[in-house]
Amino acid sequence: MKKRLLALTLTALLLFTLVAACSPSSDNADNTAASGEDVSGGRVYFLNFKPEQDAAYQEIAKQYEAATGVKIKVETAASGTYEQTLRSELAKSESPTIFQVNGPVGYSAWKDYTADLTGSEIYKHLGDKSMAIAGSDGNIYAVPFAIEGYGIIANTKILDKYFALGGSKASSTADIKSFAKLKEVVEDMQARKSELGIDGVFASTSLKPGEDWRWQTHLVNVPMYYEWSDAGIDIADKAATAEIKFQFADNFKDIFDLYLNNSTIAPSLTGSKTVDDSMSEFALGKAAMVQNGNWAYGQISGVDGNTVEPGDVTYLPIYIGAGGEAKQGLCIGSENYICINGKASAADQQASQDFLAWLYTDPAGVALVTEQLGFIAPFDTFAGDAKPSDPLGAQVVDWNVDGSNTNVPWVFTIFPSQQFKDNFGGNLLLYAQGQMEWSAIKDAVIADWKTESANAE
Repeated sequence: MKKRLLALTLTALLLFTLVAACSPSSDNADNTAASGEDVSGGRVYFLNFKPEQDAAYQEIAKQYEAATGVKIKVETAASGTYEQTLRSELAKSESPTIFQVNGPVGYSAWKDYTADLTGSEIYKHLGDKSMAIAGSDGNIYAVPFAIEGYGIIANTKILDKYFALGGSKASSTADIKSFAKLKEVVEDMQARKSELGIDGVFASTSLKPGEDWRWQTHLVNVPMYYEWSDAGIDIADKAATAEIKFQFADNFKDIFDLYLNNSTIAPSLTGSKTVDDSMSEFALGKAAMVQNGNWAYGQISGVDGNTVEPGDVTYLPIYIGAGGEAKQGLCIGSENYICINGKASAADQQASQDFLAWLYTDPAGVALVTEQLGFIAPFDTFAGDAKPSDPLGAQVVDWNVDGSNTNVPWVFTIFPSQQFKDNFGGNLLLYAQGQMEWSAIKDAVIADWKTESANAE
């Protein structure tokens, strides 16, 4: 018996020694933090959606590491590839701990990977909690981290030069309150482009695959909003939006044709153009207008040889000829929802929550969001001067609080699938190249919507 007790004691001592030897020392904790984990073993890996914000997120990661000792791994998916990148990364053993979804449809696709955020700091500080996405159990699984706005960005220097010309169709942007007036001004500017020193009124329409989201998502948002608004349809009702009429298809065609036919390039060349090409043309003063959102100012200001100063940009709504558009505002909403990977370890989830809490509630993080990302963040910690430093973001804030206009909400967050949008974008390219009739595009949109809605059930 004594020998057995001695053996058990020695075994216990040996196990204790091994455990102690394997436990993290302060040196090991430093090494862990350097590899992307906090001292408690939590790992933070953020998969970013927008390529144009990669540099800003990398800087934020550096600042967080300097403040806390925790390194954040930031990876950014290539334009138009986020869904497939997310699918691939979530299948890995060291998968993202923080990822983004684009609204109710995106949440539906990835809900099995989302953690409960009901008790999180970012949800507690969300100003309008109705914006968060809840699961069937009533818990919160996705939180919006920004509102954004888009419309037609115009170079005021070029516009003022046009307004000063004899016979101009308007004397200021205040005169442009409808599609009819916009069309009149744009076509006159295009006819006088040599006097204005531009290659075309609109920057090139980017229809290269993966670069067409401004049209197959953002532009079609406007006619779909009017269709559902006119019919009094609640877009949260999946059955009510399972089929569409594409009632304002011809209105979409009108504004799309205006872009194509009054551009820096011929419509046949749109399949080779990217969003970066388009924004570069605007930044260099080759174009007077471009459709995009407040996030684009970083692209404009970052172009080598940029001629557009902060005071040179203003917004026009995207008019399509719908009724009551004299009071129409910008398209303002969110497809920027943050989720935490529910399949990550508890330590990873906590480390990720800590990072998000710092970014959106700590004064240092709040300053970085405002200065580096230019977000219009929907959290109460951004009270006071909530305007971002860039002029487009500041104008979105102004439009958002201007009670004299009705902004267009982002209804594209319930579009049935990425496949629907990709099909639409591909057909728009064929139309621009003269290979597809508009009536066929309208029929394809209606049919694809019905098919993809059924597939999503």
